[in-house]
Amino acid sequence: MNTWAVAVYRYRHFVMSSIVNDIKARFARSRLGALWVILQPLAQVAIFAIVLSEVLAARLPGVESKFAFAIYLTAGLMAWSLFSEIVVRSSTVFIDNANLLKKISFPRVCLPVVVAGSSLVNNAMLFVAILVVFALLGHWAGIAIVYLPVLVAVTTLFAMGLGLLLGVLNVFVRDVGQITGVVIQLWFWLTPIVYPANIIPERFRKFVELNPMTHVVEGYQNVLLRNEAPNFSGLLLPLALGVLLMMVAFVLFRRASAEMVDVL
Repeated sequence: MNTWAVAVYRYRHFVMSSIVNDIKARFARSRLGALWVILQPLAQVAIFAIVLSEVLAARLPGVESKFAFAIYLTAGLMAWSLFSEIVVRSSTVFIDNANLLKKISFPRVCLPVVVAGSSLVNNAMLFVAILVVFALLGHWAGIAIVYLPVLVAVTTLFAMGLGLLLGVLNVFVRDVGQITGVVIQLWFWLTPIVYPANIIPERFRKFVELNPMTHVVEGYQNVLLRNEAPNFSGLLLPLALGVLLMMVAFVLFRRASAEMVDVL
């Protein structure tokens, strides 16, 4: 894995320019251009807050604020959007960049790093939008926000490990990319994002706790809604899985690297 780190560092300018180009491509031919980076998440968060709190009058047990459920949902979506974007895009990253891989010689591991970097920028913009809307609603971020980088790091590591593994497999078995999209949708509803974990029947609680994203999402909700530190013991599961998946992906990537361009 040190070889990967060295390769990415040597090609850091390529990685950074690719991240910038990836973001620019999203808003090409748009009159507002990069402003959409802020406007899109801002609109999304504002809609959740208004519809859930004012229209549907949704409430969260144990929290008095009428915007609590909107904040709870938004915090969970912030965690999930980072995870799902990295996994889904990484699962097809080598196929999507097949022409680039055939024409230019560069460390292929840079591509998943570009995906992760672009996803982190998008997530950072969403975070800014969340803070703005939360402030307008009278909910200010507390000191627990200092734990957010830890949650982002764990989420990114877990997503990159899983995404890279799926990306390599998808080159040789194209069904992997299709299955990934379906599994991600199912996984979303198995994670307590749109519902509180305490409403799940007791006999199913153990299965929910085995879901590594449960602990990540609850960490975001604790920090952004309750101003509490995340449950660090719970984060050990996604952290350990992230390290394990990265190691497995590294071995598989090294063995398959020579054949990947031919298959593409």
